[in-house]
Amino acid sequence: MYDKVMESVQYVQSKVSNQPKIAVILGSGLGDLVNIVEDIKSIDYSEIPNFPQSTVEGHAGKLAFGKINGVEVLLMQGRFHYYEGYTMKEVTYPVYMMKQLGVEKIIVTNACGGINTEFSPGTLMLITDFINLMGDNPLMGKNDERFGPRFPDMSEPYKLDLIEKAKEVATQLGIEYKEGVYAGFMGPYYETAAEIRAYGGMGADAIGMSTVPETIVANYLGMDVLGISCITNMATGIQQCKHSHQRVVETAQKASVNLCKWVEEMIAVI
Repeated sequence: MYDKVMESVQYVQSKVSNQPKIAVILGSGLGDLVNIVEDIKSIDYSEIPNFPQSTVEGHAGKLAFGKINGVEVLLMQGRFHYYEGYTMKEVTYPVYMMKQLGVEKIIVTNACGGINTEFSPGTLMLITDFINLMGDNPLMGKNDERFGPRFPDMSEPYKLDLIEKAKEVATQLGIEYKEGVYAGFMGPYYETAAEIRAYGGMGADAIGMSTVPETIVANYLGMDVLGISCITNMATGIQQCKHSHQRVVETAQKASVNLCKWVEEMIAVI
């Protein structure tokens, strides 16, 4: 794994000279942030040795390097999901590579379903914690101490000082938001009403099919994480209409205007 990651890193470094300390993982329909990147240089996932390929609509499948507000950033346009058939190591492979490229902070975004009935489609939610419902863990198997410790701490998976800074920035920009716990579900089906009742009882405010593996690995690697969810639909049993991925992407694209403003300013201040 380590040798594969370093091969990927060497290839990327042969193509770009950028040294970003901040990375952003963009979820379904949330790719518009790339439009404000200055001096952008993109690398297709297909070019990078050992790198997985994105197969989901709304995911461009590119690494974008450049500057936002004068700060060097790395944007991941499209992530990988466990339901696509990838192993957890493959799902989180880009995070390992980001660490070796010098990234210290990651902002993870996603499109997800709302369980908390105070939410509505278009709500932006600061993630305060997660519940892993995926039945697997990206840290399973033999541990390589060159990456991180055998038993990493998860008492602060989303960095509290970044959450507080995000609140300040949202207030300054007049952006409305909620806070909540994100549950990571394996997918690829939209959950049943009974599952949603169970997960809500566990304390989940929103549910989606990503983010948790990346958060686990980023913490394991010693990186600071900020998570922001876009509630694109209410979960099964709460909303009355059938679920549609197209509608999820459309709602995320509408909400991405505020999300992009929020992340753009966060990059400048963290």
